[in-house]
Amino acid sequence: MMKMNTANKLTMLRVVMIPVYLLMWYLDFGWNHYAALAVFILASLTDLADGKIARSRGLVTDFGKFMDPLADKVLVMTAMVSFCAMGRFPAWALAVVIFREFAVSGLRLIAVEGGKVIAAGWSGKVKTAATMVCLCLMHVDIPTPVGWICVWVIVITTVYSGVEYFLQNKNCIDWENI
Repeated sequence: MMKMNTANKLTMLRVVMIPVYLLMWYLDFGWNHYAALAVFILASLTDLADGKIARSRGLVTDFGKFMDPLADKVLVMTAMVSFCAMGRFPAWALAVVIFREFAVSGLRLIAVEGGKVIAAGWSGKVKTAATMVCLCLMHVDIPTPVGWICVWVIVITTVYSGVEYFLQNKNCIDWENI
């Protein structure tokens, strides 16, 4: 049986918090969205903590490399789908985010087959941070224009980071045999 290190325990805590987030989101009590926000913030903070702990203590593992980004994506997508169901996040924006995630994941798979590893880029980290901040703002009653600014920040950082990943790693794809 595998013994989990602190960083991986934090990642798994984030995974466990996702259904708790959903439960808080959909329970019918007066401050449920604030409870969901608290869970979302706590889960987002585990993302910061697990990465710092893993790198500073030399605890980077294959499990963490796989599960950390997966936990991030599921947490963010869960929030976006919830907002989409409420009519507060447009489906087209969700589609852009999903497309980028699948495209970058596919690029990483192609790179691995070629013996290359694509590390997370700075723009991807900015995208994640901006998305999490904007989703936090969207949990509270913000004016509609601010909500739209959040949607556009998410879309623009998502598209920018996706394009950057492909431009910086275009050599991973055999373009002549497409």
